[in-house]
Amino acid sequence: MYPRAFEYFAVGTVREASELLAHYADEARVLAGGQSLIPLMKLRLANPSHIIDIGNILGLDYVEEVDGALHVGALATHAAVLEFADVRERWPLMADAVSVIGDHQVRNWGTVGGALAEADPAGDWGAVILALKARIRCASSRGERWLAAADFFADAYTTQLATDELITEIVFRAPKRSSAGAYLKLERRAGDFAVVSVGVQLSLTEAGLCEEASIALAAAGLTPIYAEEAASFLAGKELRSDVIDEAARRVAAATQPLSDIRGSEDYKRAAAQALFKQAVEVAVRRSRGVTVEAAHGR
Repeated sequence: MYPRAFEYFAVGTVREASELLAHYADEARVLAGGQSLIPLMKLRLANPSHIIDIGNILGLDYVEEVDGALHVGALATHAAVLEFADVRERWPLMADAVSVIGDHQVRNWGTVGGALAEADPAGDWGAVILALKARIRCASSRGERWLAAADFFADAYTTQLATDELITEIVFRAPKRSSAGAYLKLERRAGDFAVVSVGVQLSLTEAGLCEEASIALAAAGLTPIYAEEAASFLAGKELRSDVIDEAARRVAAATQPLSDIRGSEDYKRAAAQALFKQAVEVAVRRSRGVTVEAAHGR
């Protein structure tokens, strides 16, 4: 199927894009990598009358480390993030997630900012920014502002971006010492959307206690979910099996899954518990310097 007719604008600046968005409002959609929007348009599930292509805006495709923090430009591709030298070592949760986004074409063409702006509840980047407590820089012709990851998602496929705003940068803080993470995704087949996925980031003391925990889920509700109660429960505790079991129950309680072709509500809650336990095990081993691959399920 072919998309409906639309007017196309190729812009060169954020201001130009912002002004067009302000003018056309709900009739316009932004095109970055196109890996989400174009398939929707071909199926006529999205029918914008105006397309604003931001792919030619210079200076938004970087991945760089500044003072220990990772700065990712909105037009950086998933592949560029995965190929960045320190990502696998310092932000392994992110590397786990990016490695299972779509297929090679999607990772090579799709952009981080585009994926976040799409706000697909089953998208991998949503859980990543929540688990790693990222900040998102947004810009329009009116100026810039920052949003915390926890404040970014409003509803399914809906963010807190204003009508005329664009994501320009995502910043991930420097990981703490003895900190590591893991992201595990259950999918029916390689490259599919998640049945459910879980990201866990842990900081451990020299005595082996959990100093800080961060837990986020995708495909477990209408937005990515931060499991606050489970994360708070782990803080200050030794990660014994009974402690992890109780945290897993709290993770399941935080989910709000919907039954669909990928599984029932009960199945997804059970899967979230199992993935969380596996992710904790991987994160703990990585924090001790052990190289462990995340075993994603199918």
